[in-house]
Amino acid sequence: MTLLLIALGVAMDATAVSGGMAIRGARPPDVLKLALTFGVFQFGMSLAGALGGKAILTHFASIDHWIAFGLLAIVGGHMLWEAFSHDKEEERPAASVTLPMLLTLGVATSIDALAVGVTLPALELGIFLSTSLIGVMTFVLSVAGAWAGKRLGERFGTSIEVLGGVVLIGIGLKTLLEHLLH
Repeated sequence: MTLLLIALGVAMDATAVSGGMAIRGARPPDVLKLALTFGVFQFGMSLAGALGGKAILTHFASIDHWIAFGLLAIVGGHMLWEAFSHDKEEERPAASVTLPMLLTLGVATSIDALAVGVTLPALELGIFLSTSLIGVMTFVLSVAGAWAGKRLGERFGTSIEVLGGVVLIGIGLKTLLEHLLH
């Protein structure tokens, strides 16, 4: 049960980003690319944390929160810009999912998985089982988040895109504040 809750918690950022991209009109193949990227990054970062543990964290602990904040703020800010920069009558092109965007979002949403990975050996559930569950859960929830985001986008239009941008910036800000206030 603990591992399931950890996997669920770690997947939430990726789920929110997938929902936001679907709101912006990402097509099903792009949603699958996002979900696969998020699943692979969550798996890889949690595995790196479990295997490299404290050595990896000591190199990035002083800046990881800034990296996550910066990347999520950029993506969220771009969503806000897109929401406000088009006329309501104007048909907007679907969000394009490029390789740089996939890599940026993959890193931004998986930094916490690195820290979580450090704790996995203590659970004594097997590193590969634990990290695989994190990756699979992230993939599944990212697809579900995109589906929900698409439905919300169809119903609420630009206002939900604004909410998506604000949520991404909020997640980045929360990450930053948690690290700065500890």
